[in-house]
Amino acid sequence: MGRRVSAPQVGYAAGIEQLRDPGFRRLFIARFISSFGSAMAPVAMAFGVLHLTGSATYMGVVIASQTASQVAVQLFAGALADRWSRKRLIVGGDILAATVQTAMAFLLFSGDAEVWQLCALMAVNGIAFALMWPAMVGLVPLVVPQERLQPANALLSLAQASAMGLGGAAAGMIVAFAGAGWAIAVDAATFAASGLLIAGIRPAAQTKSESRNLLHDMRDGWREFVSHRWLWAIVLQFSVLFAGWNGGFMIVGPVVADRHLGGPEDWGWIAGALGAGLLAGGALGMRLVVKRPMLVAVLACFGFAIPLALLALPAPVPVIAVGAFLAGVGGELFGVYWFTALHTHVAPEALSRVSAYDVVGSIALAPLGEALAGPAAEAIGTAATLWIAVGCITVPTLLVLLVPEVRRLGHAPAQATGAESGGSA
Repeated sequence: MGRRVSAPQVGYAAGIEQLRDPGFRRLFIARFISSFGSAMAPVAMAFGVLHLTGSATYMGVVIASQTASQVAVQLFAGALADRWSRKRLIVGGDILAATVQTAMAFLLFSGDAEVWQLCALMAVNGIAFALMWPAMVGLVPLVVPQERLQPANALLSLAQASAMGLGGAAAGMIVAFAGAGWAIAVDAATFAASGLLIAGIRPAAQTKSESRNLLHDMRDGWREFVSHRWLWAIVLQFSVLFAGWNGGFMIVGPVVADRHLGGPEDWGWIAGALGAGLLAGGALGMRLVVKRPMLVAVLACFGFAIPLALLALPAPVPVIAVGAFLAGVGGELFGVYWFTALHTHVAPEALSRVSAYDVVGSIALAPLGEALAGPAAEAIGTAATLWIAVGCITVPTLLVLLVPEVRRLGHAPAQATGAESGGSA
């Protein structure tokens, strides 16, 4: 038989009630702090490498180093999170990230940083993120009652969104007036603070995998993953979408700002508008209950194409900022519905492994998009590269709407799969 949950609680009152729980409050603050620093890092690294080398190609390679290493170890990290303590993995990842960011800040302070050094440190940072993310997804239902998962996910999205808005804007200003090293140093401090907060959480008992080895765990996680067609179809969509978004917004966007707009200050405003949109989307997701959440979530993904098209023109900075705001609203609505669906439709003992497959599939092509965006911008121009990125967002989003399960998935959990009913997982 399928798993059943209590009627979901939504709205601001349910969110405020959840914030009274000290464990969730720590998780909420930790998400805000670490997201603030993480929003600063891409802006700082982009302009730091541009100012160091003047090359969009080198910038793309440095940023792609982190994503590629995360992809390489993500499945192992997801299996580890389902058989070990998710809380300890997050704390360990925070400590590793804080150490790496500190080293990167010192390199940028010195003025003698070399591209290979930044690539190596970014690769280690990717490992830290791989350890943290599936464990974080799996930790949420150990802290939050199941009937409050939607407002809790919306609150966590609000924390992340508001932090990204503030962090993106702050990064532009700090880079412009103090240099990229200081922005990276702030990021290091946020990881350290996040680790301390997570260490103080006392989650519910974790249902752990009892298999003999990690390879067996990963195989069972794959079975759970492919048993949900709506899940793997959207992951395939995001594999292409993220290649376009990361290459277009994270790589070509700063190049457009540096060459055609007002530099890091203007990019800070655009990044801040994206964060403000994420904040608005999270607030909307806390209250908005729809019958077909995955259908609404996928339709919201078209918003990612708007700022890329405006950058391709390029439109005036305030207009691009509005487009970034709309992308943020859509992206955060997707996130609220997506994580709530994972938490209520996927077997809890396999949640981190499924989340790892989600991450790996979603960002599998992102390093390629990041690495190719710089050379493409230099070879065919920023406008043509950005229009290609727009296609990478709109085409797979249209295609995934053809999948019946994506259009029909509701809030009630699906019937149990073999993993859910006591099978391999």
